[in-house]
Amino acid sequence: MTKIAVWKFTSCDGCQLSLLDLEEELLEIAQHFEISYFLEASSKVASPPYDISLVEGSITTEEAKHKIMDIRSCSRYLVTIGSCATAGGIQALRNFASLESFKQRVYPRPEVIDVLPSSLPISHFVKVDYELQGCPINNRQLLSLLYAFSRDLRPAFPTGSVCMECKRRAIPCVMVAGGTLCLGPVTHAGCGALCPGVGRGCYGCYGPKETPNCPSLSRWAKEQLSVDALALKHAYQKFYCSTEEFKHFE
Repeated sequence: MTKIAVWKFTSCDGCQLSLLDLEEELLEIAQHFEISYFLEASSKVASPPYDISLVEGSITTEEAKHKIMDIRSCSRYLVTIGSCATAGGIQALRNFASLESFKQRVYPRPEVIDVLPSSLPISHFVKVDYELQGCPINNRQLLSLLYAFSRDLRPAFPTGSVCMECKRRAIPCVMVAGGTLCLGPVTHAGCGALCPGVGRGCYGCYGPKETPNCPSLSRWAKEQLSVDALALKHAYQKFYCSTEEFKHFE
């Protein structure tokens, strides 16, 4: 039986909860997989090695740096799940400013806060076999990945942009029809066009698509929607703020 371990670093737990939200499929998962380590769901712990380690969260402390290396050494496959693990997460906004300034302003005793200067993705420290993007991840993609691994198959994930998902659902373009800024043209597919489906622009929570043309989208937003530079910066610098594509959006 395939042994699975689920780990958490700096994050909100949302991607782990996506696994628990499978509900009806959990009983079937339990028949094919042994959940060896998953403290969010059970205190039961089985000793390593593990066939698959699912890792949520970014690395923000020295202790976490050593722990992720240990996890890598005892895992056949290591899969990062969610924007924090794959790109540093929304907490990577601190990478653009003074950490000491944040500590002084947020904590009553900043001297006890011992963290790395930056919030970094798992791939910065160890080899990652696969990445599941999203904030949170699509649990159907996670289910597909688990069954692919259990059969020694290569997982298949959606490609293209959120715009393609809008077209498949016959959703009118919120930028063209509604004049609303939307990151759909440069954001990776996977959410099913959740926000455009209710008339809101895409927030980019699945990260940059393959070869996104962010400068072109930014130029169009400025010229056609009168979006100013600060609003554009705030639009891109959220869930995947540390990615090169979203950092260089102009």
